Amino acid sequence: MDISSVRLLPRKEESLLRFHPWLFSRAIASTDGELYDGCLVRVESHRGEPLGVGHYAEASIAVRMLSFIGNEEIEPQFWQARLAAALQLRLACGLLRVDPEAGSPNNVYRLVHGEGDQLPGLIIDVYGDTAVMQAHSMGMHYAREVIAQALMQVYQDLCGPEVIRAVYYKSQGTLPTREQREMCDDGFLIGHTEATPVWENGIKFMPDWLRGQKTGFFVDQRDNRALVEQYARGRRLLNAFCYTGGFSLYALRGGAERVDSLDSSTKAMYLTEEHVKLNFGQCHRHRSITQDAFAYLDEMPQGEYDMIILDPPAFAKHRKVLRNALIGYRRINAQAFNKIAPGGILFTFSCSQAVSREEFRLAVFTAAAASGRHVRILHQLTQPIDHPVSIYHPEGEYLKGLVLQVE
Repeated sequence: MDISSVRLLPRKEESLLRFHPWLFSRAIASTDGELYDGCLVRVESHRGEPLGVGHYAEASIAVRMLSFIGNEEIEPQFWQARLAAALQLRLACGLLRVDPEAGSPNNVYRLVHGEGDQLPGLIIDVYGDTAVMQAHSMGMHYAREVIAQALMQVYQDLCGPEVIRAVYYKSQGTLPTREQREMCDDGFLIGHTEATPVWENGIKFMPDWLRGQKTGFFVDQRDNRALVEQYARGRRLLNAFCYTGGFSLYALRGGAERVDSLDSSTKAMYLTEEHVKLNFGQCHRHRSITQDAFAYLDEMPQGEYDMIILDPPAFAKHRKVLRNALIGYRRINAQAFNKIAPGGILFTFSCSQAVSREEFRLAVFTAAAASGRHVRILHQLTQPIDHPVSIYHPEGEYLKGLVLQVE
């Protein structure tokens, strides 16, 4: 494989020897050959020893490591092997349950979770017979066609033909720079399908990979939505930042007395109402509220709800705005602590990768202490099994949650 190379400064190979998949630009001493955003590059120690191969970027994270084998060829067989390992994990975990008569059907799941599946910069979510791919690096963008072909081959080998019939590529908002995003078009790489309802634990959702956020649905809260169902019976529940209403549907199925879905987006509220109709028809126990969540919690009466879910969008995309993010988490949780009914249950989340588990917990602790109420931790939550975290890359654990009882 005739590719360019980067040579590291002395002692800068230590993180790679521990299999951390990111190489920062400040660790590079010199380069050899033509380098450009997205090219394959070989990484060498300061002595010239091969350390692995990755995708290069003109950015702080200069190389995202694909392999820690110095001379490994990044050919179609490489992509097939990585994708096969990812699919085999999901099969072993029982996520691919597609028969609605077989109990709790599930045909929506994440197949590739970046670094957690040894494919940094790549996300693939599966919705029924459609795989939706996102590239978070130019290297993965350039490899999209060969990855799509490898994906189809792997599913045919492990699951049989026609399980996946199309691969859709969605670059919207994921590539690092505006110039890169403007040069990339969304569209089907293989086949063509129309969006149809998918099953998650026996509840139907309508993904929107053309216009929706992320790949069209938030797959990462599946297990936490199921936990909401367990607590919902007989409760008056507020689902703040509801987006398409995932938590609301589980709460309704769980027997909640009343569910109010709250979001500032008119489109999100429309999608929530469509999901309620899809699963429950005209449901008198559900109400949609289009308003800013901070303003609504400020204005709502004391004790209006005995169960509140706070699942806001990422308050911090990077560490530079961490302080403002933590203020936001403290404020929204303080509002919930002050207003929730005695004995109430609070589900509170952060999906900001820049906010550590300890920082989030401290923000919630500070809000609880300011309320003067007794608060107990019932569960500490994270992302599900199809969003694995490499033990060598703890940054991959982005979703953090607490379930709290408030006296």
